[in-house]
Amino acid sequence: MPAETLRGRSAVGRFPSVTFGSWDSAEDNKEEPEEDSAETGNACLRWLRKVSSCCHRQNEDDITDALVPETDDHDKEEEEHGEGPATDEDELEELLLRVKSIDLMKSQSGANRTAHHTNLYQSDDCVIRRGQTFHMWVTLSRPFDPSTDKLHLVLKTGPQPAVSRGTHITMPLVEVATDPLWEAAVVKQDGNRINLSVKSPSTAAIGRYQLTVETNCASGRVVSAHDPANDVYVLFNPWCKDDAVFMDSDDQRQEYVLNEIGLIYYGTENQIGQRTWNYGQFDDGILAVCLFLLEKSGTSPSGWGDPVNVVRVVSAMINSRDDSGVVEGNWSGSYSSGTSPTVWSGSVEILKEYYKSSGAPVKYGQCWVFAGVFTTVLRCLGIPSRTVTNFSSAHDTDVSLTTDIYLDENMDPIHYLNTDSVWNFHVWNDCWMSRPDLPEGYGGWQTVDATPQETSQGTFRCGPASLTAVRNGHVFLKHDSPFVFAEVNSDKIYWQKNADQTFTQIYSEKKTVGHCISTKAVGSEERDDITLLYKYPEGSEEERIAVETACRYGSKAAAFSSPTAEDVSIDVTMDGEGPTMGQDAELTITLRNSSSEQRTVALHSQVAVMYYTGVYRATVGQDRMDVDILPNEVKVLEWILGYSSYREQLVDQAALMLTLSGRVRETQQVLATQYSFRLRTPDLVIKLMGKAVVGEKTAAQITFTNPLPQVLEAVTFHVEGLGLLSARKFTYGDIGSLASVSVTEHFVPSLSGPRKLLASLDCDQLTQVHGAADIIVEERSIVAV
Repeated sequence: MPAETLRGRSAVGRFPSVTFGSWDSAEDNKEEPEEDSAETGNACLRWLRKVSSCCHRQNEDDITDALVPETDDHDKEEEEHGEGPATDEDELEELLLRVKSIDLMKSQSGANRTAHHTNLYQSDDCVIRRGQTFHMWVTLSRPFDPSTDKLHLVLKTGPQPAVSRGTHITMPLVEVATDPLWEAAVVKQDGNRINLSVKSPSTAAIGRYQLTVETNCASGRVVSAHDPANDVYVLFNPWCKDDAVFMDSDDQRQEYVLNEIGLIYYGTENQIGQRTWNYGQFDDGILAVCLFLLEKSGTSPSGWGDPVNVVRVVSAMINSRDDSGVVEGNWSGSYSSGTSPTVWSGSVEILKEYYKSSGAPVKYGQCWVFAGVFTTVLRCLGIPSRTVTNFSSAHDTDVSLTTDIYLDENMDPIHYLNTDSVWNFHVWNDCWMSRPDLPEGYGGWQTVDATPQETSQGTFRCGPASLTAVRNGHVFLKHDSPFVFAEVNSDKIYWQKNADQTFTQIYSEKKTVGHCISTKAVGSEERDDITLLYKYPEGSEEERIAVETACRYGSKAAAFSSPTAEDVSIDVTMDGEGPTMGQDAELTITLRNSSSEQRTVALHSQVAVMYYTGVYRATVGQDRMDVDILPNEVKVLEWILGYSSYREQLVDQAALMLTLSGRVRETQQVLATQYSFRLRTPDLVIKLMGKAVVGEKTAAQITFTNPLPQVLEAVTFHVEGLGLLSARKFTYGDIGSLASVSVTEHFVPSLSGPRKLLASLDCDQLTQVHGAADIIVEERSIVAV
């Protein structure tokens, strides 16, 4: 044997003082039978070390032997004798049970995805719902023998998987997967392939799990390498009766989980507008964004099995306050650094932009944008959800459970004290789940809100608040039920400043908050009024009891005094759909005297431009007058606000509020009311030009007429449609006074069936202009060759 080879081998390993040359020399001097015996002994020893490596203690010679390369001269000599260790290792390799491939049967149209109602997700991932069985194939290096072979599935989720936290699951094979645990059973064997039935518990944490397969046999233990293509995505399961989000109506599941297009309502209770919103929860990449949100929240994946916890986490992560969440709110009227909230027509573009930027908040949003994105995320994760609009929605800032209006000695509003507000409308979400953390009977619909108004346990989020608790005034039940109760059923209390700078309660209104609470109806595009889910009928004994019950826990419980006699009333109404942008606004004020004596009312009126949130911007008109009312007379007054008075002051939603206050001189009775209204904007008219066929170019025409006697400058259009075209924004330019324009948008449909094309228009002079068109996309016909 060459000396240089011996010197090279003598330096191998951690023990250079051991000389392999003398060991080889001794072996060479042995007789043939002894050498055979030694070789056989070494082979057996190596085999023993392989099959029992966990318990076999190595001595220095063992370690040195293990470090000798397989290609050294000694091994070559053993191979020449025909009984070297390489042959034994090959035999052991054949005996080991290795995983060659894993087939999760995850195609969109396959049995797993169809049975789990996840076939709409536009991806090839294994997306399943918890509490339900799915199937998979495992191909092994040799046939599986259940009498001698063992096989486990291993699932891990989160940055630090732990068995104790339910984020590291070792799943043994059982005869039949029936227990409410992670279990797997062999249902079929085909040569080297086995088909497994896998069952997850209905309480499993949702999220992305890394899957590996571990095998054990007499020849050793082998763990398959992790392949991201085999990750398993686990969602909530509204179809599983044991899941906390179970919903037993198939029509409701279709609407609140599977429907990708919805309606969001806005405006005022007398002028309810609607806009179509593309939720797009199944769009390619949206599930990844939703899980990214949960991961970015920093919360432990072990808590992601509880829908109460998940919706609180998501509520905080939708807005950018505290945690750099998805959408940055902006109510200033200036959006030059981002996109105006009224331009968005869906969640997909927002969520993808957030993900692409690695978590930089998207600019900008207001309540309907937060709610629309929230609905997308909840439905994507499997929690039934709907977008809800509350008209005349109170924002209680001092936990009084009342909406407080402060007036000076002259009965004019004191704006810096009026921190409470009543939004023309506010949009939030309802989600469906059981509430084992509350007394029995409080499950079902729960209100959650991602708009950053007030903090909840130190974070800008809201809910889930049980609608049953809110309806009954049980504001002592979590989470955030006092705030939600005030939004829908607080009394409006008027306070007047005294000469000594104190305030006296002079009037209360009991029916001004929480009207026409609306959501899209199940299975149709009608508006569903769900007010009675939030509150008993106004003025009913049950409703008054709920208010008094709730206010016992408020900061101004003493504000509720016995009602005073009233013989004069005041009311404000509007004809038809109300005033249109660019024209004079006209309202009707009605005074009624139910007494047998004449009354004189000193009436004050003030009209202000408001943000839709109820925040004051500017006063654009005010007036004072004395009104004489004869006994039992109904007096009607016409109130007009000229276009020239408001044209330079309007913001976002074109919202205005008329405040009326007065005092009856004969009785000192106080009259007060506020009436919010908006100036209606025109719709975009969208018309398909020709047929829509998958894979074939077509076009749609968008028509718009400027309602203002002024030029609209730097007009932009925003167009999108799920299965039609990705979101696009383009600048059109100026549109002349009262002029009509048309633009044509070309696109190639990618999905067949009923689709919606959405468009919006935006400029500094006019917002909240949008439209939608129903488009039926046909499959491309296949021409036989």
